[in-house]
Amino acid sequence: MSNTLTGGCLCGAVSYEAKGEPMMVGHCHCIDCRKTSGAGHSTHVAMPEGAVTISGATGAYARAADSGNVVIRHFCPVCGSPVYTTNIAMPGMIFLRASSLDDPDLVTPQLVVYKSRAPKWDLTDPALPTFVEMPEGGPSSAMRG
Repeated sequence: MSNTLTGGCLCGAVSYEAKGEPMMVGHCHCIDCRKTSGAGHSTHVAMPEGAVTISGATGAYARAADSGNVVIRHFCPVCGSPVYTTNIAMPGMIFLRASSLDDPDLVTPQLVVYKSRAPKWDLTDPALPTFVEMPEGGPSSAMRG
């Protein structure tokens, strides 16, 4: 993986730079991630918020997740591209959308959550640790063992 990740939206109005290694990279098949990605899952790159610099204004949509925690999805108000997510239960963390990375090959997914909600046609690497729902304590806790 890289020590610096860059990315942004389709039109270039929003961009970011993230320094350091991701804390976790995972695929999520929850309904919200599917609908906001336009695909069968979304891939998130978890970074400490202080390691990420965002340029440009984003729009935001807040919604309670299955856990009851509010997830805030940030997107470009010009082109609509999803760029990153925050979660009130995880202050200090930012979840970059891997699809918004300039070079998505710089990250490697480490796990799959909400596999029970995955469409049959959206196949992820069967070698990855997979959770039927969200593991207790969140995906980061699953990575800690």
